[in-house]
Amino acid sequence: MSDLNRIRARFAEEVGKVAQVRSEAMIRAFARVPREKFIGPGPWLTFEGTGGWESLPDANPERIYRNITVGIDTARMINNGQPGFLAQLIDALEVGEGRHVVHVGCGMGYYSAILAEIVGAEGFVTAIEIDPVFAERARVNLARYSQIRVVEADGGTHDPGNADAILVNAGVTHPQPMWLDRLRVGGRLVLPLTAIRPEGAPAWVTRIVRDHAGAAILITRGERGYAARMLTRTGIGPLVGGRDAYLQSVLKDAFAKGEVEGIRSLRRDSHAPDAHCWYHGPTFCFSRLPPPG
Repeated sequence: MSDLNRIRARFAEEVGKVAQVRSEAMIRAFARVPREKFIGPGPWLTFEGTGGWESLPDANPERIYRNITVGIDTARMINNGQPGFLAQLIDALEVGEGRHVVHVGCGMGYYSAILAEIVGAEGFVTAIEIDPVFAERARVNLARYSQIRVVEADGGTHDPGNADAILVNAGVTHPQPMWLDRLRVGGRLVLPLTAIRPEGAPAWVTRIVRDHAGAAILITRGERGYAARMLTRTGIGPLVGGRDAYLQSVLKDAFAKGEVEGIRSLRRDSHAPDAHCWYHGPTFCFSRLPPPG
């Protein structure tokens, strides 16, 4: 085993511990996928707190095998994500071999590769990216995976077919009907709801991390409805096309009053707002009521 492979294996173990990962397949995936192939040429810029971006001293790939955020387009505040955080979200999807996973906002494909390793050769990953440059880079980076299809499209409106799991890899103000409709019974959707839309100034990084102005929600489709619960707080950056100005204001008020930890279901039936509603939109409601039995 090469030194880099050993470093990658230790990195995978670190990610597993940080995220309290239950899936051994995911730990193996992090050990196999070369992160340096998905983040552009070094030396890289990293973000490790509230101090802004810092440049690594050289392009030695060993330096990025830590639980740190690596920038891929820092001018637009786009990054490769913190592996421990993404591992936590992926673990919640309970992805197994042979499943179809949809990755909305795949960037340059690193976590799509992780998902492909988990579902195996009999599974399938639909990786959706709206940015044409990133979509093309993802196609190149993921070419060796026959079970991945990279689509340049709006992840909120593109129809990926029926899915066992959907990972939304950026902040949104609301669940898109397409995601809910295409989720199979028993399927899971990870949805980062965020109330602040960064405008690109470096100060937003500090504000988002400090305030955690959002939460990753796990939605599970049942026979008669959708269960929902909070996974973790997050300040993940915005999904292009995934935000609505009015709903952003409503969501901000919902986070301001707290109690996101109390949600138990996602309702799609028409009803007037009541005491059980945590975040009530025109076509959905995150509710404290349990899902229909």
